Amino acid sequence: MLFRGKNIKVFSGNANPKLAQNIAKIVGVPLGNSKVQTFSDGEIGVNINETVRGSDVFVVQPTSNPVNEHLMELLILVDAFKRASAGRITAVIPYYGYARQDRKAKARDPISAKLVADLIVASGADRVLTMDLHASQIQGFFNIPVDHLLGVPILTPYYAKKFINDLDDLVVVSPDLGSVTRARNFADRLNVPLAIIDKRRPKANVAEVMNIIGDIKDKKIILVDDMIDTAGTLCQGAKALKERGAKQVFACATHAVLSGPAYERIQNSPIDELVLLDTVVIPADKKTDKITVLSVAPVFAEAIERIYEDLSVSTLFA
Repeated sequence: MLFRGKNIKVFSGNANPKLAQNIAKIVGVPLGNSKVQTFSDGEIGVNINETVRGSDVFVVQPTSNPVNEHLMELLILVDAFKRASAGRITAVIPYYGYARQDRKAKARDPISAKLVADLIVASGADRVLTMDLHASQIQGFFNIPVDHLLGVPILTPYYAKKFINDLDDLVVVSPDLGSVTRARNFADRLNVPLAIIDKRRPKANVAEVMNIIGDIKDKKIILVDDMIDTAGTLCQGAKALKERGAKQVFACATHAVLSGPAYERIQNSPIDELVLLDTVVIPADKKTDKITVLSVAPVFAEAIERIYEDLSVSTLFA
């Protein structure tokens, strides 16, 4: 018999409580009563202030900056729920930290994405719900079910409405070869052409544009990526597109990591608008007129309801 807990309970760590609150509101339950605090010596303590015995518990916690702190919060929360006899525990990780360390790029490299997966399983999670893993094969690092949601179905309706009369002038561009599949999916949904930026990366966080494959002259461009970290690749790509005759450059990504000089680069770039999802908190004082934020709460709420009812979640991937 398939498991169904006696009720849904949604809890949050400190990484993105607003998103957790919005998800719980859409699901139709109050956000769970818990507290995650840091002691003076840096250790993390968790208090669960309501019964979860037999419940279907969903812990919303992206492992964003500070990554290690938020990861430990997630692990300790899951452990607490396991020891409190929760019926089933789903780790809802809108942004999965360490996802870029998914393979040995050179000798003696760690595969930290696998280590994090092992830690989550060892803590007591029964399944994982996440979005736009940097490398989709990370799903295979887990020995428990992983539901992998996509940001593209949230982003494309925004552009379909924005450019409803300009689709003939629109081209979707992948910022590198690694993002081609995502960009092609994006382009197919809008029924517009695809172009690719061919670049090499001399060292970490430094990218050099080599060539642009496709016709972008006098076109409106949408650059599509899964995450923006220092924004070097994105802004350099936008500059190259403008130099090669693009009319306007727009950009979008699922995860707003935005570390280091990212905000300054975006503000000074030729990008007209950057659309991001709220998997990661964007500080209010960092938001500018160039940045538009769309919410992932509705799609995560629907996924949670489907998991609880033992219904297919795959329809949300389409």
